[in-house]
Amino acid sequence: MTSWTPTPPRPAPANTVGFVGWARENLFATKLDTLLTVIAIGIILYITEVVFGWAILDASFSGDDRTACLKPVQGACWPFIEAKFGQFIYGRYPEAERWRVDMVFLSGLVGLIPMLMPSVGHKRANLFFLLGFYPIFAFIMLTGGVLGLEAVDTTDWGGLLVTLVVAVTGIVASLPLGILLALGRRSELPIVRALCIGFIEIFRGVPLITVLFMASVMLPLFLPDGVNFDKLVRCLIGVALFSSAYMAEVVRGGLQAIPKGQYEAAAALGLGYWKTTRLIVLPQALKLVIPGIVNTFIGLFKDTTLVLIVGLFDLLGIVQLHFTDASWATPETHVTGYVFAAGVFWLFCFAMSRYSIFMENHLSTDRTSS
Repeated sequence: MTSWTPTPPRPAPANTVGFVGWARENLFATKLDTLLTVIAIGIILYITEVVFGWAILDASFSGDDRTACLKPVQGACWPFIEAKFGQFIYGRYPEAERWRVDMVFLSGLVGLIPMLMPSVGHKRANLFFLLGFYPIFAFIMLTGGVLGLEAVDTTDWGGLLVTLVVAVTGIVASLPLGILLALGRRSELPIVRALCIGFIEIFRGVPLITVLFMASVMLPLFLPDGVNFDKLVRCLIGVALFSSAYMAEVVRGGLQAIPKGQYEAAAALGLGYWKTTRLIVLPQALKLVIPGIVNTFIGLFKDTTLVLIVGLFDLLGIVQLHFTDASWATPETHVTGYVFAAGVFWLFCFAMSRYSIFMENHLSTDRTSS
């Protein structure tokens, strides 16, 4: 009896694998797909040519005043960004003390990066550093007045420093507050549920500008004589409360997505409300709403530009402020400044978006990629 030897598999046709296969399937599958692909490529090439010409070919890269950017064919005025870069990052923070801001930024990165990496251990110690030690360290370093550090009033803060302070404080405070509000809204206690619903609906029913205006202008009118808060602190409180209302609805969506059987299984094991919530419900709910949580964070980061309404100069505000400098008055100064600010905001928002996708894939039980 002769043995049967299977024929080895033949390689797939070259035009069905690799980039060529992907392009045939996704870009040129039909005549309509081909037409749309050609149009899209044309638009992309045109935009790339315009942007490259403005930002590189026709741009000015050195100079001390507006004359460097006055050319027959005007492009980006990058010397303006170079000249004002310190103010864009630190605001009016004293130049001799800016090393303190750099230390705060660096120590924040040192604590944040390992916290965001699932493979790095000692998360509790890391969390204690970020939520316990770091806020105190940052407050002392930025405000000064102790340990021989020169006192710097928050009115001198500005630029990216204010943007990050407002955004990070709002993000860190809004998540736990939002979780508590979401749990309270689903509570069986009528008073707790009514208070949480009222808080959420009130803050979701008014724009952030109104909240900031109330926190900065109206709040001092309701405080006793001699009692006042720093303007930046009032804005931080307003932003945190406003963002927590939106976060509460995102978390509530995740809580409602948990099957009833999970609660019944926890009850069968004899777990109480808080253990069930902490060990079973919240881990699953928060995993389900990671995109919504990060979307709220991104929105909050961009909304920090609204603090300009109460006299705080964040990154965008400080950029706009320097448009009034007559020594840099050119037709392209405004565009260059806005492009710089947009690039910084996009960088932070894109990083948060990509990390959200990474965490979704890491926590996905079926390990499917997005």
